[in-house]
Amino acid sequence: MSGRPSAPALGGRAAPVVITGGSGFIGCNLAESFLRDGDHVVVLDNLSRPGVKENLEWLKGEFGDRVEPLVADIRDVDAIRPALSQAKAVIHLAGQTAVTTSLEDPFEDFEVNARGTLNILEAVRASGRRTPVIFASTNKVYGALDDLEMIELEDRYIPASMDIRQRGIGEDRKLDFCTPYGCSKGVADQYVLDYAKSFRIPTAVLRMSCIYGPHQFGTEDQGWVAHFLIRALKGEAIAIYGNGKQVRDVLHVADAVAAYRAVLARIDEVSGRTFNLGGGVHNAVSLRLVLQEIRRITGEEPRIGWGDWRPGDQYYFVADTARLQNELGWVAKIGWRDGLRSLADWLREARGLGRRAQQERLTA
Repeated sequence: MSGRPSAPALGGRAAPVVITGGSGFIGCNLAESFLRDGDHVVVLDNLSRPGVKENLEWLKGEFGDRVEPLVADIRDVDAIRPALSQAKAVIHLAGQTAVTTSLEDPFEDFEVNARGTLNILEAVRASGRRTPVIFASTNKVYGALDDLEMIELEDRYIPASMDIRQRGIGEDRKLDFCTPYGCSKGVADQYVLDYAKSFRIPTAVLRMSCIYGPHQFGTEDQGWVAHFLIRALKGEAIAIYGNGKQVRDVLHVADAVAAYRAVLARIDEVSGRTFNLGGGVHNAVSLRLVLQEIRRITGEEPRIGWGDWRPGDQYYFVADTARLQNELGWVAKIGWRDGLRSLADWLREARGLGRRAQQERLTA
């Protein structure tokens, strides 16, 4: 991109909500939520990820000029400062999202996740306003959880600890950054929290598990639930690293959006706090269980390719979301089976996936 991007021209409009990574999967859904409530939204995105331009075009088509695109990179502080100086809130979702990429290029991973986040915080601080900043962190800040004793069942791992089995991993779990990705996100996580202490900027951190839903262009390295379903609907093989018994708590993006909105609505009360955000024990599933459900949805056995375990891959992560529930009244409302079927419906309708395979079955 040549030249310097200009700041969004607000005219007489109210101060916007700025969503970094706003053309991405979660960002697009969050932008839609704010826009439907009548807010003006600045979508700050470098448009580098596959599919995000399509998400931005969808937002523009639905909401017109209330969507203000700012094509810029969070590593370029001069480019992002004007928009952030005018924001009434900042939801920071932009980042390098793959463990594999961080292992290939730790410098790039650090510059995006750590320095990029510091650029955002400093731009907000320079504005002189107490603009709320809510940061999308990750459960990877808790490390590989190698100290947890696991019981291996036929289709999943479960913790030997009954307490963890019933509640999940809480925010009081010690931080144990693992892989460059875990380090860069962990550094950003701690900076966001410290700016509430050191500079009295209202901030909060959401440490997310596996989010899935509409507008997700899942890849092998990030967004695995959508990736599995997309591959299956296309009739393509799904790569499983390890034995597929890894357990995650998956959360529909509508529930994730509700959590971000709840935190922002009460940011003065929860500033400087962290919250685990995931599906919790009721939405804890192994990769194998998800594959079984995909078979029911598509009517076909997914093709599987097996590979070695990847660095930092947790046998088990299920978030204890009691803090979100107790302090903000948030609860995950969409069960994982219903959510997966709704995602399949969206992929068929919005992207035309699975239609040819379905027609071939009908004509066979």
